[in-house]
Amino acid sequence: MFDMSAPTAKLALADGTVFAGAKFGAEGEVFGEVVFNTSMTGYQEILTDPSYNGQIVTMTYPLIGNYGVNREDVESGGLSLRGFVVRELCREPSNFRSTQSLDDYLREHGVIGLEGIDTRALVRRIRVHGAMTGVLSTRDLDDASLVAKAQSSPSLVGKDLVREVMPRESSEWGEPLHEYLHHPSTPQANTQHAALSPQPSTPHVVAIDYGMKWNIPRHLRDMGCRVTVVPGSATAEEILAQQPDGVFLSNGPGDPEPLTYAVDTIQGLLGKTPIFGICLGQQLLGLALGGRTYKLKFGHRGANQPVLNRLTGQVEITTQNHGFAVDAASLPSGAEVTHINLNDQTVEGIRHKELRAFGVQYHPEASAGPHDSHYLFGEFRTMMQ
Repeated sequence: MFDMSAPTAKLALADGTVFAGAKFGAEGEVFGEVVFNTSMTGYQEILTDPSYNGQIVTMTYPLIGNYGVNREDVESGGLSLRGFVVRELCREPSNFRSTQSLDDYLREHGVIGLEGIDTRALVRRIRVHGAMTGVLSTRDLDDASLVAKAQSSPSLVGKDLVREVMPRESSEWGEPLHEYLHHPSTPQANTQHAALSPQPSTPHVVAIDYGMKWNIPRHLRDMGCRVTVVPGSATAEEILAQQPDGVFLSNGPGDPEPLTYAVDTIQGLLGKTPIFGICLGQQLLGLALGGRTYKLKFGHRGANQPVLNRLTGQVEITTQNHGFAVDAASLPSGAEVTHINLNDQTVEGIRHKELRAFGVQYHPEASAGPHDSHYLFGEFRTMMQ
């Protein structure tokens, strides 16, 4: 551990709390919403999940980086989070798949890391007082200055963070899950594989990318679908012109309510094609149906969230990453809550009984994570058929 008398980085919260520790990764200063994730593994998937755009992520598991980093376990083309906080950084990773240390990985991608603080105290503060804005710096180590910056930095509520992570153009997704598992290579959304060309009867899914994790189109492709990825700003007319058999609404960062363009698009698709949404995609579906969303106190971020499927009575252990939720009481007639979180009773799944549209708040494609919810992709395919 580092010398407490000579910290090289600090994290200041808007409530005036300051945590001093040691820097790793990149140098600099950033602000963002400070959140925590309770997963014991999967830090590389967390780092590359675009849903963390605008946030400083704290890991509750004490030792991070022990299996290093590799080029296969990525969920996007880069890192969108603002900063990364751990109790203890492993500087000598041990894994046959490791090609780089976590320290070098963050430095390469320009992300600031902080280690050595009491992450239990930080997480407890967030749980009691709620997620709040913080400033992470390796340059300014003056407590008063950092707290003032944290208090004057903008909140992510009401901000459109999707435009910063969505693709600029449409593309065909060519890599299925089984090829990723057996012949891993860093994927690209526009990769073409002639040997895997879809057959004429293959369902065509248009995936609207609001900051989509790559394992989602892998699953869609692996279950026999042709997948076209379009930007989150695509209109209903542009999507319907591609004659989809179904439309997928992806995960993504931040507050769903500023994304009026996305809600308008979904409203233009309802009743015209089957729709399946995940995470932010479900929140946008709820808004398009006439419901409302609200900000959770500290969100759900981890790989062990228990969810009750009210239609089957089964409990699923799920991976989640979100700070907003659909208000069940705001949903109109015709829409119903299909899944609930057993920790706090928040909405985890919705569907419309007539419009062939459903969504879940968690990640059935989770990697790393539990696999209890893979059946949802099959339900989407059945709906398209």
